[in-house]
Amino acid sequence: MIETRLGEFEEVILLFVGILGEGAYAFKIAEEFERQTGRAISIGATHSTLDRLEKKGFLKSAMGEATAERGGRRKRIFTITALGKRVLKESRDFRMSLWNQYPALSGKINIA
Repeated sequence: MIETRLGEFEEVILLFVGILGEGAYAFKIAEEFERQTGRAISIGATHSTLDRLEKKGFLKSAMGEATAERGGRRKRIFTITALGKRVLKESRDFRMSLWNQYPALSGKINIA
């Protein structure tokens, strides 16, 4: 049976694929991760996570056209599948439910 849950790192990588749209390839995803989190990520960790997400059915990939910026090499472009979008929504909804239950940050008590 294929695992249908997301780990936190997988969730973030999946979100970056959605954010980058047609520009979502491994190097660009790693670059965006580092830019937005301030944390380094290896290209190997990026590739293995993208492969795992594709095996789970959350992503699909296709080879893009060769570009001069990559010395004529093609990029493997990732897109989120319908299942991936559904899993992201479920993950967001679950986290928001938990945050809403946390009194100190839900507005239910004053933490000043």
